[in-house]
Amino acid sequence: MTFRIAQISDTHLSNDKPFFVDNFLRIGEALRADPPDLVLNSGDISLDGAGSEGDLAAARALHDKLGLPVRFIPGNHDLGDSLDASSHGEARIDEGRRARYLAHFGQDWWTLDVPGWRVLAVDAQLLGSDLSARHEQDAAVADAAASLGGRKLALFVHKPLFDQSADETEITGRFVNPVPRRALLDRLGGAMPALVACGHVHQYRETRPGGSHHVWGPSTACIIPDRRQPRYGLKEVGYLEHRLQPDGGHESRFVRVPGVPTLDIADFPGAYGPV
Repeated sequence: MTFRIAQISDTHLSNDKPFFVDNFLRIGEALRADPPDLVLNSGDISLDGAGSEGDLAAARALHDKLGLPVRFIPGNHDLGDSLDASSHGEARIDEGRRARYLAHFGQDWWTLDVPGWRVLAVDAQLLGSDLSARHEQDAAVADAAASLGGRKLALFVHKPLFDQSADETEITGRFVNPVPRRALLDRLGGAMPALVACGHVHQYRETRPGGSHHVWGPSTACIIPDRRQPRYGLKEVGYLEHRLQPDGGHESRFVRVPGVPTLDIADFPGAYGPV
């Protein structure tokens, strides 16, 4: 009865700029060889879905070809970044970009109950927005936490909640910003997640602040060089496997796929410009 989730993240897929498609296809072959119960893409599914609907369509088509159960949550490259984020030259989330994302990938927040667990997936970019859907997501999060019963909670979100502590005040673009972070934690009430899984930083790391197990998923596409991003953990391409047990236990592990190279985004200036 163990429920296995293969968490892929930061796939950065595009037909026009297919730099990272081969890595995705090779990891897809590995997943089909040992099928999980669910493939969960934790955001930045597309290379630039915020600017090009074609990238959203291409990314969805590639996921459909996996032939496996798949669910999604959006990243900043899929529908724009939070309105409260520092300016990084990226598009900002708005109604139009969110509508395009929903048309291709479905709801940007959702829950899934499996034996012993509730999986809660949230749209990190919506948390810091002024869109009316933010309030709908807030209500859904509060309801999911309040109705847990005896289940454990697994929270999936594109950006890490923080580096070391929920009390951090810095705004860096790498983590959920302080105000929406506090609002999210308040919505959860006393239902602290047993597992918090994310992507965004293109690194694998495990920590246990406050008793929760925080696991950062690597990118299937590439790493970001140290000169552009601090080294918080392991910079290597791969994916995560989460095993959720009916008794509330769980295991999370980093999976390397033989033959999949760890590409460096700096070698692909055509993706987002020079790094």
